[in-house]
Amino acid sequence: MSRIVIHSDLNNFYASVERRLNPDLNGVPLAVCGSAEERHGIVLAKSEEAKKKGVKTGDTIWQAKRKCPGITIVPPHFDQYMKFSRKVRAIYARYTDLIEGYGIDECWLDITKSLAVFPKYDGIREEDGYLTDEYLRFLGDTIRFAVKGELGLTVSVGVSFNKIFAKLGSDLKKPDGTSVISVRNYKNVIYGLPVEDLLMVGGATSKKLRSMGYTTIGTLAAANDDRVIKALGKFGATLLTYARGLDDSPVKHMDEERELKSIGNSQTYAYDLTYFEQIERNIYVLSESVAARLRESDRGLADTVHLWVRYSDMSSFTVQKKVRHTALCGEIAKTAFELFKVSVKQPFAVRSLGVTVSGFDGGNSQLTLDETGGSYAKREKVERTIDDIRKKHGYASIQRGILIDDPDGMHNDVKNTHLIKPARFDDNGEGEEE
Repeated sequence: MSRIVIHSDLNNFYASVERRLNPDLNGVPLAVCGSAEERHGIVLAKSEEAKKKGVKTGDTIWQAKRKCPGITIVPPHFDQYMKFSRKVRAIYARYTDLIEGYGIDECWLDITKSLAVFPKYDGIREEDGYLTDEYLRFLGDTIRFAVKGELGLTVSVGVSFNKIFAKLGSDLKKPDGTSVISVRNYKNVIYGLPVEDLLMVGGATSKKLRSMGYTTIGTLAAANDDRVIKALGKFGATLLTYARGLDDSPVKHMDEERELKSIGNSQTYAYDLTYFEQIERNIYVLSESVAARLRESDRGLADTVHLWVRYSDMSSFTVQKKVRHTALCGEIAKTAFELFKVSVKQPFAVRSLGVTVSGFDGGNSQLTLDETGGSYAKREKVERTIDDIRKKHGYASIQRGILIDDPDGMHNDVKNTHLIKPARFDDNGEGEEE
């Protein structure tokens, strides 16, 4: 018997929780937005009614109001979102302990070995050695109905024989639906879909695949391996595996700690950044948060800095550079800004920035004389002292000189106000709320 993997995706999660907290919001166009006063006044999530009017995640409040007059704007309540996320996962845990989160609102479940805990099924379970699509849909509906009945939240569910197709299935019927992509039907169901629907195919990869003639998942599945791998490297081999239904990656146990491979923060701005000085200041703000989080972790130092840039037309790119192992804001920010300067020419209109570090040494790097007794050690001691001062007296109590002319930047504590968004990430590192 093939594996039975379910992907569950809570619909319009933040907005749905807000309606559970305040039933008066039911049925009205709704957007959950950050604080306009603190320049986080963008749409984090929206209801189905607002989505139909064209409201998108990342829109400013004024854009949302222009697209949808009469829309209700509410502030986020992240403690409640985490609370409901835990409640949903407690329901999943009745059916399996193989539960792997994918953001706050999505999970994979492997129920292959736990069918006995599901209600009795009166139809035909197997035909020709395969579980019937009707039975697989019953399994998905059982979980979907449990979440809706107990918590009042709707969830879209994909049922398949691997994680990639299960994730794709949960996107097919939104909101509040169950899709089955089985061993017997997967070619008919997904091979005609656009190649962009495959997990990890973002903007840059999509353009490259389409330029090669691979416009659907089916054409990618039938592609020549050498041609795809030559164009995309190892990532191309991974995409071929995904398109052909050959992914065999396991669903992790609910108690298994996922390895932290990177630490980063990003921010979408309520206005376009059009000057290098603005870019540099905001890169420093982001790098402050990344460096502080890295020092708080047990991952040691990082040797790679990544910069993500999204323009006002929503196109984006990611670049990275190897550095000496570091946990210093100054070194991270300097590298990220240099990456920007060599990658972008004026005029530009940047709407979002992200800074990430990876390549952790686990505290096992062989430090140079400079690092152990010279300038590096002194600067790290200073930054740790700044961490302590901010914990005691607040983020704005001590600031870098580069922010002296930017009052908003001086109070922009990205580390402690970073928003956990329901998101998926494409090959550019870009997050998109469902």
